[in-house]
Amino acid sequence: MVAMRILPRIGLMATLAGALGACPASAATGGTELPAFPSPLESYGDAGVASLGSVLAGRVAADPFNLVATLIFVAAVVHTFFAGRIRHLAHEVDERHRARLGRRGEAAVDADGDGVPEEVSFLGQMLHFLGEVEAIFGLWVLALAGAIIGFKGLDVAIHYVGTQVNYTEPLFVVVIMTLASTRPVLRLAERCLHAAARLGGATPAAWWLSILTLGPILGSFITEPAAMTISALLLAKQFYTCRPGARLRYATLGLLFVNVSVGGTLTHFAAPPVLMVAAAWKWDLGFMFTQFGWKAVVGILIANAVYFAAFRRELLALRPVAAVTGERADAPVWITAVHLAFLGFTVWMAHYPALFIGGFLFYLAFAQATAHHQSPTDLKPALLVGFFLAGLVNHGGVQGWWIEPILSRLGEVPLFLGATVLTAFNDNAAITYLATLVPSFSDALKYAVVAGAVTGGGLTVIANAPNPAGQTILARHFPEGISPLGLLLGALVPTVIVGAALLLL
Repeated sequence: MVAMRILPRIGLMATLAGALGACPASAATGGTELPAFPSPLESYGDAGVASLGSVLAGRVAADPFNLVATLIFVAAVVHTFFAGRIRHLAHEVDERHRARLGRRGEAAVDADGDGVPEEVSFLGQMLHFLGEVEAIFGLWVLALAGAIIGFKGLDVAIHYVGTQVNYTEPLFVVVIMTLASTRPVLRLAERCLHAAARLGGATPAAWWLSILTLGPILGSFITEPAAMTISALLLAKQFYTCRPGARLRYATLGLLFVNVSVGGTLTHFAAPPVLMVAAAWKWDLGFMFTQFGWKAVVGILIANAVYFAAFRRELLALRPVAAVTGERADAPVWITAVHLAFLGFTVWMAHYPALFIGGFLFYLAFAQATAHHQSPTDLKPALLVGFFLAGLVNHGGVQGWWIEPILSRLGEVPLFLGATVLTAFNDNAAITYLATLVPSFSDALKYAVVAGAVTGGGLTVIANAPNPAGQTILARHFPEGISPLGLLLGALVPTVIVGAALLLL
């Protein structure tokens, strides 16, 4: 009855979150009116300054916190590049600790005298925590909060982290990722993709091609986080278990991230960077399909074909692993339909956390009632991804002071390239959101910044909101941890291909 025990806790947390989100600044701080934070971009009064360097220097002089916040963000980004080495060090510490326990004997390891043997190394566990990519940005939020307190005061820090930052996207990703990874939904997606894979004999290569082609495009209809979850789970089962080489593993991961980033652009409601601008710029379904969607599909097909040709010999040499014995039969049709209804309701209410979290609570009760047709609900991966994104939006909210002047001073092609590069160091939804704050954007510049943002969405794990979900699911197939450089190199070629499709077609 695990679900029944956690329902009241989740319900309480949702109620508190909704209440806090509804509190005005004065209510959260005892009636005291707080200063605007972060400083409004127009408050710097530098609209007429032509030099980018002068603008940035002036904004740092006006508010030194800007520089501190960006240095903390840079430190968090650098930390992610060392996460693999930190995890490797953690394993070494654990091995030395186990060896030391073996030499001392079990009776001698009760150092604190509580009668319980010390089975783990505290240092090793701390290093494991510091090496978790999903925890890094949340960890550095502590430094950011400390800086806000030092520069602006405790009340401002509480208001910013507790009520001003919008956590809708992290909450949505937690719910949609959990729903998309349920057995009925996954088995349905697997059957649909199997129909395509059968055209190639249902070999690992055929599965690889069908998942990387149809899975990302599915993101335009069930949202990119759901498509990433389903695609990564199927790749783990049908491809990564065949133990491909390191180059092919990273190439596949990079291709998946890039394809999912652009695969959600056939509609105006599925990709986070598009969601940020669709209402402000009045981009509807027809506009997205004609201006972005078909070009994205062309880019995905070409990128897949190029990588298939490059790794053709290794892909065709892969052999499927033995089928898992004892796997339960598919869930009844009506249970699958109910799961799809929960999934559809969550997508429909993606902007209303109180509603989609409420729907998720009903789902947990339904899953408990039909447990014999379900796999155990594993919230840990989704919660880690949500924590990652929550940390990222905290940092991203105070980076506008330097991103906005860079975007506003670029022409069409430089803006496209600039947005692509900036996306590698900040969530692409944050890039497009900041673009909506620039009043002088023409239609061509609007297209360029969104095209660049979705193009660069596969270069790093922080570039696109669904990427942490894919990394969490596939991390076990990278024994030394997923290298940021390996991901960058794996995503570089498809990034160039889809970028050319969006820019030239």
